[in-house]
Amino acid sequence: MEEVKIGRVYRHFKGNYYFVENIAYDSETKERMVVYRPLYPRADGRSLWVRCESMFLEEIPERPDNITGQKTRFTLATDLEIDYTKK
Repeated sequence: MEEVKIGRVYRHFKGNYYFVENIAYDSETKERMVVYRPLYPRADGRSLWVRCESMFLEEIPERPDNITGQKTRFTLATDLEIDYTKK
């Protein structure tokens, strides 16, 4: 399986973009966890998320809310005009 790239932007299959901050490890299972933040304002104010890497990169079934037509939950974004990697 491919590994998530730290410091890069990924697009969710529902269309929003997220910046990968780092990789963390579950203290019990040692599973790789992706730490990421949304690149859009959220109404609930939540700014940092974590998801296991296997789920972050998993293939998704065909579904009506997949507005991007992606085959995976998150895909490395290559179509951005703003460079989010520069601070």
